[in-house]
Parts: sequence; C-alpha cells; structure tokens
Amino acid sequence: MPLCRFSLFAILALFSISAQAGTTVENIRIWAEGGKTRVVLDLSRPSQHSIFTLRNPDRLVVDLEQGRLSQGLAADLPGSTGSVRGVRSAIKADGTLRVVLDLSQDVRSRSFTAGPNSTYGDRLVIDLQRSGSLQPVKRAAESYKPGRDIVIAIDAGHGGHDPGAIGASRTREKDVVLQVSRRLAAKINAEHGMRAVMVRDGDYYVDHFRRMKIAHQHEADLFVSIHADAFKDRRANGATVYGLSLGRASSEEARLLAERENATVTVGGVTLNDKDPILAQVLLDLSQNAAMSASLDVGEHVVRSMAGAVKVRRKTVQQGNFVVLTSPDMPSILIEMGYITNPTDEKRLRDGSNQSRIATAILGGIRSYFYTNPPPDTQIAMDIRRNPAREVRHVIARGDTISEIAERYNTSAAAIRSANRLSSDKIRIGQTLSIPIYPGS
Repeated sequence: MPLCRFSLFAILALFSISAQAGTTVENIRIWAEGGKTRVVLDLSRPSQHSIFTLRNPDRLVVDLEQGRLSQGLAADLPGSTGSVRGVRSAIKADGTLRVVLDLSQDVRSRSFTAGPNSTYGDRLVIDLQRSGSLQPVKRAAESYKPGRDIVIAIDAGHGGHDPGAIGASRTREKDVVLQVSRRLAAKINAEHGMRAVMVRDGDYYVDHFRRMKIAHQHEADLFVSIHADAFKDRRANGATVYGLSLGRASSEEARLLAERENATVTVGGVTLNDKDPILAQVLLDLSQNAAMSASLDVGEHVVRSMAGAVKVRRKTVQQGNFVVLTSPDMPSILIEMGYITNPTDEKRLRDGSNQSRIATAILGGIRSYFYTNPPPDTQIAMDIRRNPAREVRHVIARGDTISEIAERYNTSAAAIRSANRLSSDKIRIGQTLSIPIYPGS
C-alpha cells in the first residue's frame, strides 16, 4: 500500500510539473526614441503567440500560449514610457498569458521574434509608432500609382533538374507545386484589383536569388513560395505555412526543411556584392525586420483560411531560415501543402479537386490580408475608401470568441451575428465569418 501511495503521489507531482511547463516572461523592457516605442518581452523559451490591437481605449494585446510572468516581473510591471501608458496581465482559462499594453495614442505595430545572442535569450520584439506615420514596407522611393493592382508573385518550388521531394508513388514535388501555382494564379487574376506573376511557369529550374529578382522586377506586393513537404516519418501529414526567422527555427522540422530548400545556395545563402559577408548578414537581418513582421501577419491570414478547408499540421505560422524568403522589402511566405512522403497526402496532392481547394484557401488568406491592409495606391484601397462599409473574412482560430473578434475589428458582436445570421455566439474552429467594417475602423 505505501508503494501504491508513493506511485500515485509521484504521478500527480509529474503531472503538476508538466502542467506548469511553458514560457516564462522574464522581463519586459520598454524604451522610446525618435518618436518610436520598442517593447521587448524576454522569454525563457520560444512561444506561440498572437498580437492584435483594440480601440476605445487604445490597447495592444499579446497572447502567449502556456505563458506566465516571472514572480519578480508580476510584482513590478513597467510604467508609462513613450506610447505605452501602462502594462497589465492576466491568465486566460485555457492557460494563455495575456499581456495588455495600454496605449496613449493610436499606433501601428510591427513585431518579430529573435533568438538568443551574447546578451539576451529568446525575445518577442514589438515596435510602436503613431498610426499613419509608418512608411510602407516597400515602394518608399517609388512613384505613386493610384488604382494599380496588388501584385502577387507565385513561386512554384524546384523545377528542371531539381525534382524536390518524391513520394512513394513517384509523385514529384516540382510537378504538383506547379499545378497548384497555376490554379492559384488563375484565381488571383480573376479577383478584382489583383494580379499574379508566375516565377516559373514550366519545368525548369530558377535559382533562389533569381526567384526574388523576378518578383522585384514585377514590383510584387507579396511573394508566395509553394512546396510539398517531406519527412522521414511517413505518418507526418498536413499543410504548414512558414515565415522567415532571424533566430532559430520554430521547430526541428522547420530547421531540416530550411536546410533542404537552401541546399543549392552557397556562402550561407546571403551575399551582398560590395559588402564583407559578415557585415552583409548583419545589414540584411536589420533590414528584414519590418518585412518579416508583415510576412507573419499575412501568414496568419493564410493558415487560418487553409485550416477551414484542408488539414493543417500546425495552426500558427512557423518560422525557418529560408533563403527564398529573405527579401528585405517584400512580405514573403512559404507554404508546404502537405507531406508528399505521406501516402494519403501524396494522393491528395495529385488530385485536381484538392489542388483547387488548396488554391482557393490560399487566395482566401491573401484576400483577407490585403482587404485589411491594402497598399494605399491600389484599386482595392480606393474602393474601400469610396464604400461606406466593407467586409473582411475572418477564419475562426482556437480561443476566438465573438466578443473578442468584435473588439479586434472595432465593430459589435451584434453586427457580426447579423452579418452571419447567427442566433447565438457559438462558433467553431475553421468557420469563416463575414466581419462588417465601417469607416474609421
């Protein structure tokens, strides 16, 4: 009997330790300089997170999965600095740590994650600047072209002598990604105010840096690289959306995938012709922060849209050091449509109707992002300014509620229920809602 009691206590203790595992916010550092405010959350380990703003009053909300504040920080949160009036926190019912930055003014935010360096560990960095004063990620020095199309560069991975991954039924990655890329391009070209550019439209290989150059030549607003995943464990399945990481990859799979995709690139994948390679890497890392934040934002829209249509392996944007995503002035994402090494996924990747479903889901995320963040000189931005109201498509993610969605888009829960003919606030993960947005939102 004593042994049984000891075993039970041991199991309970282990369960308690496991339940407490997560990310600790060890410090929150805030400083203001040159009209900008930077907020840095020092983390004990990388954490899945989401960031959004709320209005009336102005707040920025950071949700960290299975997070908590260190004891010292919980007792002494930072005070007023720059655009931040104060900081408060709470633990939600699902274990998510919510950190709220109360703001003194309407701001735009950009965020990125950073891995350990010689001074600090993992960090979540948030830059705040008064709304309307941030320069666009791209086209800062180019002429204003009112009424232009939003340009999406579609990069079908591999090609020619590089088949990519190969499935058990001899399905070649280079073939299925080109097929889906063509379907996606056709759907984008059918959209009002959007235009697609194919980086490759045949069975030939394009160098990683040439792919980015083609996108730049067409002044693309977004670079979307399409791939099919591979892994030694044939049970791995589902789609994944990636953005660039300036630190460590967000998973071992992301690191291995990045190594495979970057395999043909030399000099560490970074070269600037007139710079010392080490200096070039530093300059590139610094310049990518803004584009990386926008990339993660559009990636969140895409992964939410895909989660409502196809099986996804991870329901948040993952990060890896992909050379093809290193453009410093263009948001870029990489989509792994599924695992070609998984028999079920391989069959789906070959199926025309499933290819169309994937393309439609990707377009849904792209459309959602650009109708929320249209470049100011585009036809879509002009249409939104003319119309008294517009709608945004929001795909329900884990933890979403009607009231929080209403706050996020500065509308009302009643308006959302009415627009979607909902009789209650009951919603499900993957469900798509129409969100009515009004002038001034």
